[in-house]
Amino acid sequence: MDDQQIHEHIEQLVAEEHRLWDRESRGEGTEEERRRAEQLKVQLDQWWDLLRQRRAREEANLDPDRISMRKADEVEGYQQ
Repeated sequence: MDDQQIHEHIEQLVAEEHRLWDRESRGEGTEEERRRAEQLKVQLDQWWDLLRQRRAREEANLDPDRISMRKADEVEGYQQ
């Protein structure tokens, strides 16, 4: 998967997240949708991390395909 495909996948996840937020803001959100929104948050963090890793490797003239997505607990444990 290349950077463009990763970015397109991120955009799809963001669109789904926004649809869920819109439903929640109108008072129409379900518990299942809230759980899905939490899953999306974690998945987005993972995909953004993957894209950042790839870009860093590209800048360092290293093969960006030699990295893999980090586990959710690892990405979620980062300090901001």
